[in-house]
Amino acid sequence: MDDSKMVGGKVKKPGKRGRKPAKIDLKAKLERSRQSARECRARKKLRYQYLEELVSSKERAICALREELEMYKQWCTAMDQGKIPSEIKALLTGDEQKPPQSSSTKSLKNSNQS
Repeated sequence: MDDSKMVGGKVKKPGKRGRKPAKIDLKAKLERSRQSARECRARKKLRYQYLEELVSSKERAICALREELEMYKQWCTAMDQGKIPSEIKALLTGDEQKPPQSSSTKSLKNSNQS
């Protein structure tokens, strides 16, 4: 009994720690690993496609907002010079004739785009 240790009245043998590896068919294990890798690559590809679409939609929104900002800057410079742009006149006369719901519909469309 030189090799074994006595712990609480039980004989403990060294070198038998942990789970024994199960007898797994190596070909099946390799095929599962390959299948998992294929699925992972497919998920990665879909994720990148989604992100590319998201980026392009955000870029389009940014371009539209830049154009709108430039238009407002032009309006401001025109008003600073004492001129009232025809677009502002059209907006003012259009808002007076339409009920107040049109402005809330416009704000809903703008909030959906962002």
